[in-house]
Amino acid sequence: MNLPNKLTVARILLTPFFVAALLLDFPLHYLVALALFGGASLTDLFDGKIARRRGLITDFGKFADPLADKILVISALLCFVQLGLCDCVAVIIVLFREFTVTSIRLIAAAKGEVIAANIFGKIKTVTQMVAVICIMVMQLALELPRFGIIFPDAVGTAFFLIGEALIWITVFFAVLSGIIYIKQNRHFIADYK
Repeated sequence: MNLPNKLTVARILLTPFFVAALLLDFPLHYLVALALFGGASLTDLFDGKIARRRGLITDFGKFADPLADKILVISALLCFVQLGLCDCVAVIIVLFREFTVTSIRLIAAAKGEVIAANIFGKIKTVTQMVAVICIMVMQLALELPRFGIIFPDAVGTAFFLIGEALIWITVFFAVLSGIIYIKQNRHFIADYK
């Protein structure tokens, strides 16, 4: 297994630790979750760059890299729903998009073709990762009263509304990229028997 593929697998392996840090209530757990999510997100940046620069692009990487992104981001969004930081309708829309795109990839794979992520899928992933990071930074700030720093209640409300707006921006890009992906690869659906 080459280095880019190892980084992709590392992103998948970091996800359960990120989820545990996010959901377990201990001092500065948002900071730990943020560090794990940030580290996992960086593997997404580096695996593609290294693969292209060194000519290490593989079918495994084309398939596993977007899958690793989905595992990490969907895990974050589901945790946010449990923590009351995200609307479940937003997550359902994102899940619908991801299942649809993955289904098309599986149909293509059955025909011996691997579809790499397009630029719109990459924009979607970046907006999702940025939104997740911003929400965790805001939650970390709200966790500071444990350490004597008090914010007015209005700050918590503002952070919640900003977080919701960020999530719905990611939903917009998820839907947009999904529609484009379906249009670009509709021949796989039309030819499926």
